[in-house]
Amino acid sequence: MSSRRRYFSFRESARMAFETLLANKMRSALTVLGVFIAVVVLVMVFSIMYGVDADMRNMLAQYGTDTLFIFKFENGIRLTRLTQEERRRKPLTLEDAEAIREEAPSVKNVCVELDSSSFMPGTPVFVAAARYNGKEVTSIDFEGVTPSYESVINVRMEQGRFLNDAENNHRLDVAVIGHDLAETLFPAKDAVGKELQVTGMTFRIVGVLEKSKSVFISDGTGDKQVFIPYLAYLKHRPMDKENQLTALAYPGKKSQAQDEITGILRRRRGDAFSKPDSFGISSAEAISNQFRSIMGSIALLTIAVASVGMLVGGVGVMNIMLMSVTERTHEIGVRKAIGARSKDVVRQFLVEAMVLTGSAGIAAVLFCLALIALLNIVLPKWPLAVPGWVIPASVAAAMSVGLFFGIYPAAKAAKLDPVEALRYE
Repeated sequence: MSSRRRYFSFRESARMAFETLLANKMRSALTVLGVFIAVVVLVMVFSIMYGVDADMRNMLAQYGTDTLFIFKFENGIRLTRLTQEERRRKPLTLEDAEAIREEAPSVKNVCVELDSSSFMPGTPVFVAAARYNGKEVTSIDFEGVTPSYESVINVRMEQGRFLNDAENNHRLDVAVIGHDLAETLFPAKDAVGKELQVTGMTFRIVGVLEKSKSVFISDGTGDKQVFIPYLAYLKHRPMDKENQLTALAYPGKKSQAQDEITGILRRRRGDAFSKPDSFGISSAEAISNQFRSIMGSIALLTIAVASVGMLVGGVGVMNIMLMSVTERTHEIGVRKAIGARSKDVVRQFLVEAMVLTGSAGIAAVLFCLALIALLNIVLPKWPLAVPGWVIPASVAAAMSVGLFFGIYPAAKAAKLDPVEALRYE
């Protein structure tokens, strides 16, 4: 058969398939409901994962690839509870940061952050609120940071400037605040120079941070920061001890810097040679890779769940196609009597099954695109996007279900004896 003839044969089969589909709308819709739901699950989960992965890349770009986070236990995504040994570890100190800065040749700079023990599960957290001129924002991120935080974390200022060494050394009550907090309390964008109340404490604002590009950083309390000088924080809250250190390595020397920091801290913290580190060192890149690994596991689980939906939909397609063969036995006999070959009958029923499931796949993709567009309007902080490969892959998977589960009904139709089929009523 020439390619032109095959094209017209496929087109005719597709036309007949659509006619059958439209003639039994409700039955067809119920038949492919499982396929529709499976494709919706696949598209939505992969769209969420795609958006999250893009956000993680933004976070990595913001922190930089040469940044190391140091805490008394491993930072990042924990799937297990802290051990008793981890809970008993002594906090890192400002002196540890100074030792790293002085003794680690691969480290360019180090900063220290201190807040209300929020890193420790089960410990009470100081819930701070910021007020100005009768307005209040609760659950802010209230931290004391060393002035080196600006260069280590790659902070970008929208207004004013960051904290300096003189303000830290003299324990001055000044603050740098996040974009969202400034936007809420100072809608006229004149926050610099104003006095901000933070749970009974008064701070003069010297700068406003740019809005974070990452949802992971900006969501929750992220863009509602109030950063004050590290020593000023200790003046107000001397009971807080949980320091987090962040080191910036020279370009291309992150591995060497990590080894140097490990040696310095093991010596300062008295870690025995045979014992593991009593602290954790991670990076934005490592956290991103860990997150992607978890997302990969979720993707596999999603595919497994969607496959069950596809299987259910496929069984429904097989049943409906077998019913269709029975209903159209006389039609099949007529086609064979006027010259249709067995492979023509097989092609007709396979195309019909593929059109049935493919239509469900296309409908599911259109539904997801509309839903994602709506979610991007309602939840602009969590932008979702459908990866380009997901749409054809989802439709192809749906059509593959029709192809696979349509083989048996198509073969059964092709094997019908023309004489017996013509006698069938």
